[in-house]
Amino acid sequence: MAVYVASTALTAMAPQFTGVMHDAQDQLTASLRAEVETGADQLGIELNFVAVRGDPYGEICRVAELERVDAVIVGASAQAGHRLVGSLAIRLVRAGRWPVTVVP
Repeated sequence: MAVYVASTALTAMAPQFTGVMHDAQDQLTASLRAEVETGADQLGIELNFVAVRGDPYGEICRVAELERVDAVIVGASAQAGHRLVGSLAIRLVRAGRWPVTVVP
C-alpha cells in the first residue's frame, strides 16, 4: 500500500485559494498515482494507492490503523525547520505504533 497525503495546512491559511490548491493537488495526485502504479506493474508488485487530504501525521496514522499495517516507510524531510519542530518521520517513530523506516 502506498499512501499520499495532500496537506491542507496551506488551504487553512489562505481559504480564498482552496479551489486552485485542490486542483493542483488533484493533478499532482493523479501524476503520482500513475508513476507509482506503473512502477509497481513493472516490478510485478500488487499495490493499493490511497490518496487523502489532511494532516499527514494524522492521516498516515488513521490509514495505518484502518489497514492494520505491519510497518510504515516514509521519506526523510529535507527541510531545516524540521530539526526544530520535528519531522513527520520523527513523530511516527515517537508514536511507537509501528516499526518506521526512514529513507533518504
